[in-house]
Amino acid sequence: MTCRNFKFTSLIVFLSVVSMACAEDAAVTSEDAAVTDESEKTFYYLGTAVSKNLVPLNLSDEELDLVIRGIREALRGDVMELDDATYNQRLNEIVQERMAAGSLAEGEAAAEYLEKMAAEEGAVKTESGLIFLELVAGDGDSPTADSVVKAHYHGTLRDGTVFDSSVERGEPFTSALTNVIPCWREAIPMMKEGGKSRVTCPSELAYGSRGSGAIQGGAALTFEVELIEVVN
Repeated sequence: MTCRNFKFTSLIVFLSVVSMACAEDAAVTSEDAAVTDESEKTFYYLGTAVSKNLVPLNLSDEELDLVIRGIREALRGDVMELDDATYNQRLNEIVQERMAAGSLAEGEAAAEYLEKMAAEEGAVKTESGLIFLELVAGDGDSPTADSVVKAHYHGTLRDGTVFDSSVERGEPFTSALTNVIPCWREAIPMMKEGGKSRVTCPSELAYGSRGSGAIQGGAALTFEVELIEVVN
């Protein structure tokens, strides 16, 4: 996520709704309780969505408890008085510090991962650092860096976590290559229609030191890409 001025509006709204949905004495649902009701699933999904914005904070259990406590006490009208300007600034400082530390650690781990991917049989490492491995040879046209393409992709972090996947959504991705990350702008023209490749991107060709959403700053990304069509 981008963090020029970290804001918690969506988190506050979410926790407020959840807190009001809980009992007055703040009895919360056990982590072990099954989530089966459709309404419960909706709130659970909202929690997972909002959590992505908290990744840069790397909250400990104790810190998360304090966030929830602040929301509950505010709703009860029993909140500790704190200066907004002072603590908003401090919060932004903490976010920046933790993002920088997390990006540095992730970058070191990503370097080892990139070496491993480059060592795979058939892998080609380009001058930019991109690692390209053809899985299925295509027999159609190759796009240019300015083409619009239709493709299926499955994106994972170095630990195998899926961060985005048109395959899982069941809907191909169509875009001009001028609108995608640098890694894709370089790699997709190396393919032909009907082909499938594994593309591993160093962070500088993806989302850099800032990251994006659930993608940690400094992260290397791997995409399995099937080039369906060069649209134009």
